[in-house]
Amino acid sequence: MADSGGEKKHDATDYRRQKAREEGNVVRSPDLTSAILLLAGVMLLEFTGPQVFRMCMDLINEELTRPFEWQTDTREAVLQLVRLIGKGSLALLPLLGGVLCTSLVVHFAQVGPLWLPDKLGIDFTRINPIQGFQRLFTIVNVSKLGFGLVKIGLVSGLLVMGVWSRWDSILALGGASIETVGQFVWTTMIDLCKNVAAALLVLSVVDYAFQRWKYEQDLRMTDEELREEMKMMQGDPQVKSRRRKIQRDIAAQRLSADVPKADVVVTNPTELAIALRYDPLTMKAPIVVAKGANLVAAKIRKIALEHGIPIVERKPLAQALFKQVEVGQAIPLTEYAAVAEVLKYVYQVQGKSIADVTKALR
Repeated sequence: MADSGGEKKHDATDYRRQKAREEGNVVRSPDLTSAILLLAGVMLLEFTGPQVFRMCMDLINEELTRPFEWQTDTREAVLQLVRLIGKGSLALLPLLGGVLCTSLVVHFAQVGPLWLPDKLGIDFTRINPIQGFQRLFTIVNVSKLGFGLVKIGLVSGLLVMGVWSRWDSILALGGASIETVGQFVWTTMIDLCKNVAAALLVLSVVDYAFQRWKYEQDLRMTDEELREEMKMMQGDPQVKSRRRKIQRDIAAQRLSADVPKADVVVTNPTELAIALRYDPLTMKAPIVVAKGANLVAAKIRKIALEHGIPIVERKPLAQALFKQVEVGQAIPLTEYAAVAEVLKYVYQVQGKSIADVTKALR
């Protein structure tokens, strides 16, 4: 069994896929693009070919029948050339436009929206003759060579079979008119090209499926790669542990400084603890100086006991204050009565005057 650290047994994560895409590593089959373009071009030529031929013949006839004049004006000659190019381009526009649109659709279907300006530069390592010679003998290039030979053999076979199946018709063209010969050649060429394009399309679909499978295999991750990515995405566990420890220390220092200032600690009794402080002369209402749950609640109770701060169990009040009030905020109006009762009890136990508390919290 292979070493777990070097065996690619995990599917690629979304981050790895996105990173590969940003580097230009995507699934793309040039053979599929070429086959579809060839098939689309032949079909467009079949439908637009007669119209293009007629337009070209009309243009040639117009130029040949036009009275010949010597042009010594360079400007006039350039304008005439531009006019000819414009008419020729207009005749070829449906064919060339259809091929261009097909190319864009095929590339977008394979790759999707992808903009890589960094790839526009020249990579001189790709034109290194030594490295280029070494790449000739890689498994990938050898497989491409074999696939290319198969395509050449298939295309040659289809062309030979197409001509052979029409051999009698070819021999019968000896006494046919030029129009008949031209129509036969046109139809034969279109049929042969469509057969070749269809065969190449089937091979290219197989090649695209292989490219996608190889792409998925190359993106698979080893245990070590997966761990490194988790560290990068979520942070080093040791760093996170130290960070949490620092946060706990800071929280403990705050508790040690704030809880001793409280007048009472309201508990749940063990799950929650809320430390309250109230000074009738400077505060409109009691404020929460510290609060916490579970271990933090235990820490608050411990500090309160060490400093002689009363601890009062009031489950509904503790739950309400824990949910509604943050540290440093005053208690809500709805809890004035309950808090006043707690403070009244604490002041009675401590022998303090409760007049100010009762008056302030009415």
